[in-house]
Amino acid sequence: MKITFIGGGAMGEAMLSAVLGKGLTTVQETCISDVSDTRRNHLAQKYRVAVTENNRQAVNQSDIVVLAVKPQNLTEPMTEISDQLKPEQLVLSIIAGARLETLCQGLNHRSVVRVMPNTPAQIGEGMSVWTATSEVTTTQKERTGSILSAMGREIYVDEEKYLDMATAVSGSGPAYFFLFIESLVESAMDIGLTREVAAELVLQTMLGSAHLLRKSGKPPSELRRLVTSPGGTTAAAMLQFEKGGLTNLVKQAVSAAYHRSRELAGN
Repeated sequence: MKITFIGGGAMGEAMLSAVLGKGLTTVQETCISDVSDTRRNHLAQKYRVAVTENNRQAVNQSDIVVLAVKPQNLTEPMTEISDQLKPEQLVLSIIAGARLETLCQGLNHRSVVRVMPNTPAQIGEGMSVWTATSEVTTTQKERTGSILSAMGREIYVDEEKYLDMATAVSGSGPAYFFLFIESLVESAMDIGLTREVAAELVLQTMLGSAHLLRKSGKPPSELRRLVTSPGGTTAAAMLQFEKGGLTNLVKQAVSAAYHRSRELAGN
């Protein structure tokens, strides 16, 4: 499977590392095109793959072309490769906000997959939600699933509208998680713990709780009730969350992210 990456940023590198690490392609079948000398040199030295600044040349022999540039830089590479793509080539876009129709028109190409990954993909623990045009073949979908599974978990949806929803949940979700950790660490320090101890307590609690939730198969509401004894310490904390309207605040935050995602996509 020959893969070309247009753009060598953090998420593109995460996918590159994943497909090479899982043996889905080889360094001989991989090419990176990037405008930055620094990024090209870094990727060439770290992964031993071919690099270039010529997008047109890069896509010639590829089975899959991964668009991984920043949204504001999309127009130029689309224009450059629009007359180079063959019908049997698959374009896989991880560009936030770039809708399928925009990509198809800009590329003059119909076999396009759009993916909403998230930052934990950088360590193989990502969550990717994706969809595809009707022209994408079953084999191409299977290849896409394999690539995204190499970065963590993946979910295919048959309507593009769900990607805006995923953006507000899994795409932006790591920031919500990090904010809660920040707040919990600061709160632990306020009651007397050192930053080092507080950070270790919070991080392992978050990791352990997530693994417990995954492995138990129980809904989070049930696990929460098991921890919350009537009149106990957890119940006292839960009461404060309820008084502060935590659930409604989270709903408002996710809704705001969702509507902003739609605005950025032109909806």
